[in-house]
Amino acid sequence: MERRPIIRKLATGSTLALTLGGMAGAMPLAAQYRQEIPNDMRQCAAGAGPAIKVTVNGVRSSSGMVRVQSYRATDADWMEKGRWIHRIEVPARAGTMTFCMPLPASGTYGIAVRHDINGNGKTDVTRDGGGMSNNPSINIFNLGKPSYKKVGVAVNQGVTPITIDMKYM
Repeated sequence: MERRPIIRKLATGSTLALTLGGMAGAMPLAAQYRQEIPNDMRQCAAGAGPAIKVTVNGVRSSSGMVRVQSYRATDADWMEKGRWIHRIEVPARAGTMTFCMPLPASGTYGIAVRHDINGNGKTDVTRDGGGMSNNPSINIFNLGKPSYKKVGVAVNQGVTPITIDMKYM
């Protein structure tokens, strides 16, 4: 397909040219982060993707909210404030919960899950639970933030299934 520039005359008399498939489709960097989305399991159906189908085991109770966030598995992005790509937040359901986390492209991603038991929006270390992709150990030395290398999940064009086991104090 031949790409021809679209030329628009601006009010100032200057022109603006965009090439189809070029700048017209570019997403600003800020728009690549902090997208709150619903838990739409259709995005993990056969033939869909790229996405991670996240099964969360061991949700302690049906009180509060469960939040699932995706990050690029890089030193600059993994669990850095405001650097999450997508967030799904739903009422907690004791036992096992399943989420579909669509992703912008193939690559390596990390998933973080948090169970805010009392729904106050704050981390209550002695009550709330959490987990991460690849179920890394969490201890006093990594303060709940293991290396992006330990949580990274390679995602291709399809749907990659993972299981996260919740941990509580």
